[in-house]
Amino acid sequence: QLQLVESGGGLVQPGGSLRLSCAASGFSLGNYAIGWFRQAPGKEREGISHISSSGDTTTYADSVKGRFTISRDNAKNTAYLQMNSLKPEDTGIYYCARTPYNSGYILRPYLYNSWGQGTQVTVSS
Repeated sequence: QLQLVESGGGLVQPGGSLRLSCAASGFSLGNYAIGWFRQAPGKEREGISHISSSGDTTTYADSVKGRFTISRDNAKNTAYLQMNSLKPEDTGIYYCARTPYNSGYILRPYLYNSWGQGTQVTVSS
C-alpha cells in the first residue's frame, strides 16, 4: 500500500529547531521528487520546499530560505526537513508529498499525486 508518513512535529519555542521526517512505503522514494508543504489555520496550503529524485536539486520558498534544509536518503526511503530559527508564523500542519516533476515551478500542490497525513508544528513561547 502506497503511503507517506510524516513525523517529528511538536511544540518548540521561537528560535528553536525541529527535524521532520517523511517515510515512504509501498513504492521506491528514489523514483520521485518530494515536496514539503504547510497549512496554517484559515490559510491555503503553501509549498515550502522541493527536492529532486536524486537529491541534487533543491528549491525553497522565500519564507523559509536560509532557515530550512530539505534532504533525502533514498536507501532509507525517507526524506527530511530540517527547520532552524523557527518563528511563530511557521506554525501549521506540515505535509510531505511526492511528484514526478524534478524541475520547473514545482511548489504547486496540484503537481503532487500522493500526500502524507501531516504533522503539527507549533512555534510558541
